Amino acid sequence: MKKVLAIVLCLVLVLSFAACGSDSSSSSSSSGETIKIGVSMPTKSLQRWNQDGDNIKAQLEAEGYEVDLQYAGDNEIPKQIEQIENMISGGCQVLIIAAIDGESLDVPLAAAKEAGIPVIAYDRLIMNSDAVTYYATFDNTKVGELQGQYIVDALDLENQAGPFNIELFTGDPADNNVNFFFGGALNVLQPYIDSGKLVVKSGQVTKAECATDSWNTEKSQARMENLISAQGYGPNGTKLDAVLSSNDSVANGITNALVAAGYTKDDFPILTGQDCDKTSVKNMLAGTQSMSVFKDTRTLAAQAVKMVKSIIEGEDPEINDTETYDNGTGIIPTFLCDPVACTVDNYTELLIDSGYYTEADIA
Repeated sequence: MKKVLAIVLCLVLVLSFAACGSDSSSSSSSSGETIKIGVSMPTKSLQRWNQDGDNIKAQLEAEGYEVDLQYAGDNEIPKQIEQIENMISGGCQVLIIAAIDGESLDVPLAAAKEAGIPVIAYDRLIMNSDAVTYYATFDNTKVGELQGQYIVDALDLENQAGPFNIELFTGDPADNNVNFFFGGALNVLQPYIDSGKLVVKSGQVTKAECATDSWNTEKSQARMENLISAQGYGPNGTKLDAVLSSNDSVANGITNALVAAGYTKDDFPILTGQDCDKTSVKNMLAGTQSMSVFKDTRTLAAQAVKMVKSIIEGEDPEINDTETYDNGTGIIPTFLCDPVACTVDNYTELLIDSGYYTEADIA
């Protein structure tokens, strides 16, 4: 009888250990191996993408995942393709990709689809690929609308006859978000351009004419210098009342050109931006750049991580837009985070009190 009881007790203990061992977390596969997530970022040359990469990696690792984070040099498309291919062959089970060129990744993503690897397009929609599973971004039309509305309010266009001179800048034409940034801004500004209250003296109003390849600061500076020369803008020349810039790296080049032309904070045109990069926040405090749209990269990173967890656990990720973002193969289920206009009046609350920056970061 004692021998029987001993056998039963051993069986109970074995079954108990087995039950405990079967309770695996989302960060481990059924075999107990740590799940690897691939994160592909476009460049380390812009502050914004460094923050995105760091935030995603930290949050994924906090969930117990292994992270393969890669930056594609200085927006080098072949390097990004090679890195994604290595992530696929290296056993990554989900890919988070911020594409350099939304049209260039069809070959590696076809391989990802064949391997059954879900793809989350991060902030930039990847076009013409049916391998894209989900999209995490900000409300990019609202970004442009916030910039346009700031110009309308700052010039008091509802009450002033004008005319006011404005020039328009946007970003890389290969970045699908440009369609939303620039389109959103023109949703607000176009009626005033049509009525003559706003005048684009250069005549450059199309996306192609206003584009800035790679969102490059030096290229936006060169274009602004050309506009200053061609249109006679200057503190003692033709008045330039506003410049629409779709993001901060472009705005920084515009600022450089305007400062070199003799503009000071007392006569600086209204200048918009996006991302609240440290340089642009310093420029806002110095009275040159007027505003930037704050897109808290921690929020977007957290949403991408939530998507990964849901995918790994076999659940449907949280989605709040199933109508807007068609990548050429159909509507991509999307989660939109909310952008906020940042100025000298609210930067402390948005950037400092939230822990996004310290005072020393922008001193």
